[in-house]
Amino acid sequence: MDVLSVGETMVLFSPKTNGQLRYANDFSARIAGAETNTLIGLAKLGHETSWISRVGNDELGAKIVSAVRGEGVDTTHVKHDKEAVTGLFLKEKTNAQTNSIFYYREGSAASKMTSEDIKNIDLSDTKYLYLTGITPALSKSCEEMIFALLHKAKKEKVTVVFDPNIRKKLLDKNNGVELIKKIISFSDIVLPGKSEGDFLFDTTDAAEISKYCRNLGTGAVVVKLGEKGAYYENKDQNGFVDAYSVPYVVDPVGAGDGFAAGLLSGLLDGLAWKDAVKRACAMGALVTQVDGDIEGLPTQEQLQAFMESDNQDDVNR
Repeated sequence: MDVLSVGETMVLFSPKTNGQLRYANDFSARIAGAETNTLIGLAKLGHETSWISRVGNDELGAKIVSAVRGEGVDTTHVKHDKEAVTGLFLKEKTNAQTNSIFYYREGSAASKMTSEDIKNIDLSDTKYLYLTGITPALSKSCEEMIFALLHKAKKEKVTVVFDPNIRKKLLDKNNGVELIKKIISFSDIVLPGKSEGDFLFDTTDAAEISKYCRNLGTGAVVVKLGEKGAYYENKDQNGFVDAYSVPYVVDPVGAGDGFAAGLLSGLLDGLAWKDAVKRACAMGALVTQVDGDIEGLPTQEQLQAFMESDNQDDVNR
């Protein structure tokens, strides 16, 4: 297995018109989850990925598992909980620039995950364990599960890649900072953004964020800088990579997950760090061009075409 991850995926109900939710009548239903976004992105690029989770024994859970499996991700380790329900959330788009998210995930099936869910997971043939800061914030049992998995990864010498992916609605500021910092100390590669740097270290400076992460013990850091690209640093090198230009941003949600997929794909393909970060920037840019978390994730051919030319014809003929 190239990449294994664990986390909650929910169903997103998004109104088809802008404005306050109270006036919305028609909704689209899509799956959305940080970890599965990245795993699906990797699968579409030809990599082997697997997902650990729990969903409710309900129609929303069935929709999620069917969709994730249909995108080429292994769902062998996904359990159907007969007591807890699948989480969901709503998106409110009041105008072209403003989005609000409303979560209904408390007590969800995924929040009931425990160390038992990863007890029989074999990491011996796994190249990367990909984690985000969302899962350990779901519940105390999820936090314990993540650290049990981290200890197992260290024992098996599996490379741990961690995206803090701060969710302030889930994390208490003080306890949350310490939790995320502790996971960083277990990780080999960390992927913070400027907002996470501000939350964790009170700075949005890329080099400073990297320094703080490296001081916690991680070997490599890639700081996501949005439209300005990314900054990367490890024990041997550091530098900036420019972002790919796009006409305008349709939907920024999921760009960071696409970025992670691009970076992991580059590392799996043996690219140099700078080139892997460049691929990550391209993936992030492509995701912003389509409404939805996974709908903009490209195939290998689409990614290559985008990276090779910023001046493609509007229609491929």
